[in-house]
Amino acid sequence: MEVILLGTGGPRPDPRRMATTTLIKLGEENILFDAGRGVMVQLSKAGVPLGAINTVFLTHHHFDHIGDLYDVMLNSWMQGRKDELRIFGPPDTERLVNTLVTQVYDKDIAWRDQGEPSFGGWKPVVATDIVPGPVLDTGRWKISAELVSHGDGLDMSPAFLARWMCLGYRFEAEGKIIAISGDTVPCPGLERLAEGADLLVQVCFLATPEINNEHFRRLAKYTIACGDTVGKVAAKAGVKKLALTHHRPRTDDTMLSALLADVQKDYSGPVVLGEDLTRIEV
Repeated sequence: MEVILLGTGGPRPDPRRMATTTLIKLGEENILFDAGRGVMVQLSKAGVPLGAINTVFLTHHHFDHIGDLYDVMLNSWMQGRKDELRIFGPPDTERLVNTLVTQVYDKDIAWRDQGEPSFGGWKPVVATDIVPGPVLDTGRWKISAELVSHGDGLDMSPAFLARWMCLGYRFEAEGKIIAISGDTVPCPGLERLAEGADLLVQVCFLATPEINNEHFRRLAKYTIACGDTVGKVAAKAGVKKLALTHHRPRTDDTMLSALLADVQKDYSGPVVLGEDLTRIEV
C-alpha cells in the first residue's frame, strides 16, 4: 500500500505546489481524496493510469479541494474508465456533481459521447452524500468518516453553518490504518480518525513564527492546523508516521524548516514534510 501526495498546497496559486490532493494505491486500486488544482496532471506524472480512478472521497467543498473534480470525471472516462466513477462527500456533493454533469459540462459530454464513439459511450458518475460514520466496506478495504472542525468558530450565519460540513477519513486495509485529516484544527473528530494510525496525512499551514498577526491567529485557532498543534495531535493519537500537507505558499524553505522543528518538539515519530508527488509506503 502506498500513499502519494499529489498536491500539497492550498487555494492560492503556488508555482511549487498543486492544491491538496492525496491518493492511496492498494494494488491496482486507486482511491482519491479530494480533486484540487492539477490533480490529473499530477496523476499522470506519478504514472497512475487515469482510467483506473474509480473512487473519490471529498473532504469539503472549498474550491482548492474540488476545483478539478470535473477533470477527474471527464478525463478518467476519456482515458479508459469502464466502470462508474463513485464520488462520496459531505451533503451537497450529489447536487454539485449533478450540476457539473447536467449543466456545466453537458454539451462537452454529449459531444464526446455521440461524436467520438471510440470512448465507448459515457460512463456514469454516481455521487453520494455522506455523514460521519461508516462509509464503505469493499471486503478488501473499508473507510469511515469523522466530522472535523474547519472554520466552525468563524462569524458565519447559522443558515450557512447548517449547510457546512467538513470530513476527515480513516482508511483501513491489510491491517494498516491511513488517516486523512481533511482541513481542520484539533478537534475530537481528528483525534478519533488519527487514533493509532500507521500514517496520518495532516494539514499544517503555518510555522509558529508565521502566526504573527490577528488574521493568522484566528486561522490557526479556527480554520486550519499549524505547527503549534500538529505534533501534539499526532503524539496524543499514537500515530506511527506523520505527513504534513496543505502548506502556505513560500518563496524559500526557511519557514518549512521551522514548521518541521515545531512538529518535532511534540512528536518523536517520523515526519514527512510533504512535497508534491511525495510517495509514502505504509
